[in-house]
Amino acid sequence: MADSSVPVRTLNNGIAMPQLGLGVWQANDEEAEQAVIWALQTGYRLIDTAAAYGNEAGVGRAIASSGIPREDIFVTTKLWNADQGYDETLHAFDTSMEKLGLDYLDLYLIHWPMPAVNKYKDTWRAFEKLYADKRIRAIGVSNFQPDHLQGLLADSQVVPAVNQIELHPYLQQGETVAACIAQDIQIESWSPLGGPRGNVLDDPVVAELGTKYSKSAAQIIIRWHIQSGFVVIPKSVHQERIQENIDVFDFELSDDDMQAIAALNRNLRMGPDPATTNSK
Repeated sequence: MADSSVPVRTLNNGIAMPQLGLGVWQANDEEAEQAVIWALQTGYRLIDTAAAYGNEAGVGRAIASSGIPREDIFVTTKLWNADQGYDETLHAFDTSMEKLGLDYLDLYLIHWPMPAVNKYKDTWRAFEKLYADKRIRAIGVSNFQPDHLQGLLADSQVVPAVNQIELHPYLQQGETVAACIAQDIQIESWSPLGGPRGNVLDDPVVAELGTKYSKSAAQIIIRWHIQSGFVVIPKSVHQERIQENIDVFDFELSDDDMQAIAALNRNLRMGPDPATTNSK
């Protein structure tokens, strides 16, 4: 069993968030339950799900059966697009909590800004109420670009604690990262290893570094996220990969090697563009 002492990032409201966790996107309910069981046994303490994933109940069952104190597990879920709006958000939150079987949530995120629909400000007011009622320890957003953040901050009382965005060596999102740093918003990387459109895991630079450090390509990339100050949530439903992905705290990439990975940026999205998507 791996050591559970994953580093933490202190959010802008003082809450400590583990810097590495398990994502369960594209896992069905049963797969997510088993993956979370393995992850918690291996030392993970951050679990990231979403209403849209359809596996909140499985995640909740795994947490309940783990024997780990609730306060030691950092649980994130996300509000789906169809549920945006003030009253709709409050109802959707209750539904998610019922599925998760939890009394409180550590982090709640608006899944997508959906600029053409333009409900995210009303949604954020509901988030602020849930936060004020102490039902959530921290609130944040996902896939928000600088203009979305600017619009939200203009009418909000609480600055988002986290912005979860697609981020990997081929899509480094410098402008969004800089905007978040300026507001003390923690960046969290989804799809941190890239994807099939341009598989970062097969990049020759990453492969060379893997040989240099005797680590897998995935471990090299995860370590790059960690040293960059991001929270990172690689997804897997395979026990051996779940174990491998957390085994990244016994080495450190040199400054030159960090720069070599930074030079790989291609502005290549694997997922939808937040500026235009209004359905997912």
